[in-house]
Amino acid sequence: MNLLRTAARALALFTLAATLAAPADARTLEEIRKDGRIVIATEGAFAPFNFFEGKQLTGFEIDVANAIAAKMGVKPEWKAIGFDALLAGLQQGRWDMVIASHGITEERAKAVTFADPHYCSGGVIVAKDSRIRGAGDLAGRKVAVQTGTTYLDNVKKIAGVAEVKNFPQDADARNALATGRVDAWVTDRFVAKQALAAHPGAGMKMGDFLFVERIASAVAKGNQPLVAEIDRALAAIMADGTYAAISKKWFHEDVRCK
Repeated sequence: MNLLRTAARALALFTLAATLAAPADARTLEEIRKDGRIVIATEGAFAPFNFFEGKQLTGFEIDVANAIAAKMGVKPEWKAIGFDALLAGLQQGRWDMVIASHGITEERAKAVTFADPHYCSGGVIVAKDSRIRGAGDLAGRKVAVQTGTTYLDNVKKIAGVAEVKNFPQDADARNALATGRVDAWVTDRFVAKQALAAHPGAGMKMGDFLFVERIASAVAKGNQPLVAEIDRALAAIMADGTYAAISKKWFHEDVRCK
């Protein structure tokens, strides 16, 4: 049985490595322009960045990507899928671009090519107990985070945390804190601000930054012409006031990286 498990694990690792090493079936910039549309994937469950209002996909990142597509002269076609599958889908050629609040990390950059950052933020600690503010206050505590995020990665680095509970969606992690199943929740600063404003009776309080990060969209690894065009379009909307208007609409401030 152990031999079978070992063989199965080795096969799984080989398959994963082969998938990452294989050339992506990504569409070229020329193919996207000829088609007249760019297929963009997001999570659709991370307000105020990307989420659904009824059946309508909306949010800061949706507006930014729509503006980028307009500058590129193509129409966006949106796909909403679980956060864990977004970057893998680029390698499989399922979409052309992902925009879903991915922090730029060395590990992720091995699998995809990141565009220039479209905002800067960071992970903050949210708790009901006002004594829980900094990383040191998480010792002996249960902490909720979303699966596959940099929030999870950074909480795991903190010594003394009693338990890290990860959830498929960030809203589930927030609800775990609201219902008292955990002592703290680590999430994006702007997500936390909105959650506190939307649920004033929940008793949640925002503490310190756990880390700061640059957030960017991504394309399939090595698709340089496409990422260069996305960067050009992003720079254009930042220069002409479009980005500032979108940012102030959602956050009442300009959230670009300084």
